[in-house]
Amino acid sequence: MTTEIRGKILWADDEIELLRSHVLYLRERGIEVSEVTNGQDAIDAVQKDRYDLVLMDQMMPGLDGIATLREIKDIRPTLPVVLITKNEEEWLMDEAISEKVSGYLTKPVNPSQIFLACKKVLEEERILDDKAASGYLQDFQEIETALSSNLDADGWWQLYGKLIQWQLEMDERKEMGLKPILEEQIANCNKVFTQFIVDHYLDWINSQPSDRPTLATDVVSKHLAPQLAEGKKLFLLVIDCFRSDQALTILPEIQRYFDVEVDYQISLIPSATPYSRNGIFSGLTLDEIQNQHPELWEKMKGDEHSMNREEKTLLREQLDRIGFRDKTLHYSKVAVAREGKSFLSKLGDRMGTDVISLVVNFVDLLTHHRAHSDLLQEMMPDESGYRSMVKTWFSNSWLLEVLRILSESDYQVILTSDHGSVRVKKAVRVAGDRDTSSGIRYKYGWNLNCSDKHALVIKQPAKYHLPEMGKGTDYLIAKEDRYFVYPTEYHKYRESLDNSFQHGGISMEEMLVPVLTLTPCP
Repeated sequence: MTTEIRGKILWADDEIELLRSHVLYLRERGIEVSEVTNGQDAIDAVQKDRYDLVLMDQMMPGLDGIATLREIKDIRPTLPVVLITKNEEEWLMDEAISEKVSGYLTKPVNPSQIFLACKKVLEEERILDDKAASGYLQDFQEIETALSSNLDADGWWQLYGKLIQWQLEMDERKEMGLKPILEEQIANCNKVFTQFIVDHYLDWINSQPSDRPTLATDVVSKHLAPQLAEGKKLFLLVIDCFRSDQALTILPEIQRYFDVEVDYQISLIPSATPYSRNGIFSGLTLDEIQNQHPELWEKMKGDEHSMNREEKTLLREQLDRIGFRDKTLHYSKVAVAREGKSFLSKLGDRMGTDVISLVVNFVDLLTHHRAHSDLLQEMMPDESGYRSMVKTWFSNSWLLEVLRILSESDYQVILTSDHGSVRVKKAVRVAGDRDTSSGIRYKYGWNLNCSDKHALVIKQPAKYHLPEMGKGTDYLIAKEDRYFVYPTEYHKYRESLDNSFQHGGISMEEMLVPVLTLTPCP
């Protein structure tokens, strides 16, 4: 029976005749082995033929292993090389690491050691793919079972976290072929999650914070107040439209400087900036701002795009209200890199402030611009591309430098968002007059109607602590991956909005919002 070829390797060793049993051991296991006895022959062989791996002895006549390795890397930079040597000195190990060897073995070596080194290079990706596929298929059944177990908010956060971990795993293991199954499972989870929100949100928004999951309005009282009471200085970082999967994507960068505790909050309905971000800074719903601070509301209500202009005032009022009138406050908002670099340059002057609050709009701007940019749609066609784009931005941004500086200070950082976003796929026709709001995932206006299959229809806004935006205001909140379009020019708007990332509706991606507590590493 013919043994399946598992790889083709080149073995360079001036004592290769003494390693005949090792070569035979590899060949019996399906690995083709070509043999040379010096560095120059190894270089010539790599120029003439293609190999999957080179096993390289360090001590050979003429060119030694390190010198040969450099020559081979000039010819084929990605060709893996395992260095084998009798020399146990650390300087040689350092040299080998600096040349990016794929393995380092010290003689004497037995055949199984050589085989393991080869197997790791030749088959690691396949083994990891198989292991991950097996793990996901097991988790798939556990997730499906959990969906029928009457999950509470904590249970949903844990389930969503498990789905995110598999998204990140499949970002790394693109050949697994299970991504469509995961996407279908996430869609199914969102259907159940949406009903969970519809069933419970009304009770939450009318309950005391102690009797409900953490909502956006509870973030300051839960995550900042206890730290302030202990005399700590805090940096509140709100990245607008920042999804939980994106937070976990940048987590390794943050963990270079901080110990991180991961928690969550639930965005308000609608899961949009005027509602949830104002909720974070004020500790109030919009109708409470309308009733308790009519003078601020008059400034805010004129334009939906300027409804967050009073965040500094609202945060100051909230801190006073919950017992921290003596705490000093600085608030900044950054939309473009120039403003971010300016904030960074002035950070040292603000380090004595008790509470520094920073709003960063990059991710939200990226989300909105993508819908109108062919280039951005090409670079981030789906959630994986979106995560990659956010990670690239963060890793090269002024914001990471801000966090690095804070890690060397006595500030604790609370990083959160107002809401996430979801990729929309199903258009729903909704009729409205010219006073109806322009939102894609939520609308308010007069006499709005929609099937409750597609949207949460709110005819009594006060029950949901939503403001009246005129006489007889109705609200429509899109469910799952649906979005609203007007019947006029339906196909035109559907073509431009389909598969875009939007927010304002009900989905795990929009409403399960990360809260990261960052404590500088000791």
